[in-house]
Amino acid sequence: MVAARITVNGKVTPISPAAPHTSVLDFLRERGFTGSKEGCAEGECGACSIMVARPGVNQPTDWVATNACLVPVAALDGQEIVTAEGLGTLDGSGTPTALHPVQREMAVRGGSQCGYCTPGFICSMASEYYRPDRCAGADSADTAADPVAAEPHTHDAEHGPNGFDLHSLSGNLCRCTGYRPIRDAAFALGAPSADDPFAQRREQAAPAPVATEYTRDGRTFQRPETLADAVRLMRERPDAVLVAGATDWGVEVNIRAQRADYAIGIDRLPELRELRVASDHIEIGAAVPLTEIERRLDGSVPLLAQLFPQFASRLIRNTATLGGNLGTGSPIGDSPPALLALGASVLLASVDCEREIDLADYFTGYRQSVRRPDELIRAVRIPLPLAPVTAFHKIAKRRFDDISSVAVAFALDLEDGKVRSARIGLGGVAATPIRARDTEAALVGLPWSPETVEAAARVLRSEGTPMSDHRASADYRSAMLGQSLLKLYAQTTEAVLS
Repeated sequence: MVAARITVNGKVTPISPAAPHTSVLDFLRERGFTGSKEGCAEGECGACSIMVARPGVNQPTDWVATNACLVPVAALDGQEIVTAEGLGTLDGSGTPTALHPVQREMAVRGGSQCGYCTPGFICSMASEYYRPDRCAGADSADTAADPVAAEPHTHDAEHGPNGFDLHSLSGNLCRCTGYRPIRDAAFALGAPSADDPFAQRREQAAPAPVATEYTRDGRTFQRPETLADAVRLMRERPDAVLVAGATDWGVEVNIRAQRADYAIGIDRLPELRELRVASDHIEIGAAVPLTEIERRLDGSVPLLAQLFPQFASRLIRNTATLGGNLGTGSPIGDSPPALLALGASVLLASVDCEREIDLADYFTGYRQSVRRPDELIRAVRIPLPLAPVTAFHKIAKRRFDDISSVAVAFALDLEDGKVRSARIGLGGVAATPIRARDTEAALVGLPWSPETVEAAARVLRSEGTPMSDHRASADYRSAMLGQSLLKLYAQTTEAVLS
């Protein structure tokens, strides 16, 4: 087996002697790439952002921005990354000789103040700069002299006339409150030039995943080649930690000093990265990043389309997975309520067999489930057809990039003014995500009217066993449950009237 190595700014660099749990951030800084900073060590500030070459959705390679503080460097064995130091034009020794267009716009528009967050912003901004469908119809120069002239795109507070989506920067914080010049820099960017090496790189295949067995100081990170190899390893090592996006495990390593004697990387297993649409269901691989799911479904599952922008930040969604969100079993995870409302099931794979479990029967207690230690989540299956009326309401202290106090997902079928069917998923009001079955029963078969909805809202307020903590009181959580149903009714009424 080839020694573990990673390509950093075009140069192959051995991972040794880093420990298997060492983050990409620490690995880079120990080798002199100090542009990436540690601001929070939880994936919430973006000061550590880098770009990773990943298989593209509509082209061979996408440049994907990632939190370097969360990903173990062993998980990037054989992969290719670019740091802020690697952007721009470099000479033969790797010394920058000219600014990258993103760097130039940040400089001339005052987007860099203290400079601590700037390299992370630049990497996230560069990832969006190279998104292929962003620059459709934009000026072909490095930067648009008049970005408004290239306006085939919707231009609003969150999207520039050049197609730049500010949500791509939602995981990057500026402590100097310099957001307006940063936004101005983002909205001034045109399309990459024809000879841009990073744009040209998109036309070549991304590095393929490689089998990895990296051991240091008695601890091992292993990436198997196939699902069969993975479940066999899990049978042999029931104490193993599964690592996909590492957006949860990375926090445990950084903040709680957790260390795994044996970790299994499953993020690149081909069997876990499929997304298939059949006549009666949609099957989403457990290791498909959320951003990729969003792009590939392209709004065809409206409830998920509402969920994704509210799920953490783009930086997190670029690596986080449905399998990981369900595997942690958190009662405040954002995806379980939506998947419960969609009637989803999980496919659990082991050496012996694969079994399908209704998600409503999957959770058994706080961070506990029916999944055995030798099983992993292979995929999530959503039945078709979809309910025509759906909504996802996340109640949190911030609009984006926050943990929910309460999450409510609705999937209703209304026919001739009556509720034909209803599924309601709840998060943050019990030890597990739950279905609001009493409320569903209070709706089905009755007219979709103020009287029915108000009565059902009273039932919804009593669902679960909400508790008081630093995010919200139990009374507030209960009140928000009922309010969510009233809001849904108002929204559907407005849609009919309009």
